[in-house]
Amino acid sequence: MRKKKIRTLGSLEKRDRILKIYIVIPAYNETGTITEALNSIVTQTQLPDKLVLVNDNSTDDTGSIMIDYAKEFDWIEHVDRTSAGEHLPGAKVIEAFNTGLSTLDKDYDIICKFDADIVFPEDYIARLRKMFEDDPVLGIAGGIPYIKNNGQWVFERIASKDHVRGPIKAYRKACFRDIGGLRRSVGWDTIDVLLAQYHGWKVRTDKDLHVRHLKPTGMNYQPKARYLQGKALYKMRYGIVLSTIALIKGALARGSIMFFIYGLAGFLKAFISNESFLITKVEGHFFRGLRWKNIRLKLNPIRKTN
Repeated sequence: MRKKKIRTLGSLEKRDRILKIYIVIPAYNETGTITEALNSIVTQTQLPDKLVLVNDNSTDDTGSIMIDYAKEFDWIEHVDRTSAGEHLPGAKVIEAFNTGLSTLDKDYDIICKFDADIVFPEDYIARLRKMFEDDPVLGIAGGIPYIKNNGQWVFERIASKDHVRGPIKAYRKACFRDIGGLRRSVGWDTIDVLLAQYHGWKVRTDKDLHVRHLKPTGMNYQPKARYLQGKALYKMRYGIVLSTIALIKGALARGSIMFFIYGLAGFLKAFISNESFLITKVEGHFFRGLRWKNIRLKLNPIRKTN
């Protein structure tokens, strides 16, 4: 049986100093959103220590906008990357993130992967830093994304409010090291959370810390991306039952039966092709156990309060 790691202050950051926060923002063709996103960062009440902007082979003015910000602020850097033009979830964005990460020194306490279509409240960095300072076992943290619907900003319901979403991920360095960085695959932002818990870290969202997501998730994905969610569930060793439950939840959140159909087809394609898994058997066993535990708690919420 896997032994849960016990975290102590001696193995984590000293609490008598301000935690250093580095941010990497990969972007592909984000001319319509990146200026508003970056303005919300450079006007924070507490600025990050470093920000790397990665132009991921954009064909619009994203790169030139990045260069302007890098010239104006000495804590912002700009990097160009050559990659495929199609916009698919998973490998492309993580490869771009890793490009930015590779330019940074290791003198950070918190590393953030943010998207270029997120507008942050002015105290986001300050509150994020405090979350990590207050809990030395906190491994992953973030706020809650909201999207605009009929003129109103509403919670983006494709995931629960307890899940730290991919566009606003923040990792403690030790946790990031324990999980082995981010997987180059769709589903990376579920794998990281589960692996963090596997290694004994806490994951937390601040439900009062709202960010504005200017482009709803998946809005610009290519048609072939519709099979990838099911493929990711297979590669995460969810099994057919948990995968079916996850796809049904996703379909209900999106109001789309086709999400379920394509997702199930993607799972079966991966199964038939005997695609390689993203995690070990032991990690898969832990993932499934954690998922079943959460399902039981939701079906019997009284147990959650006891």
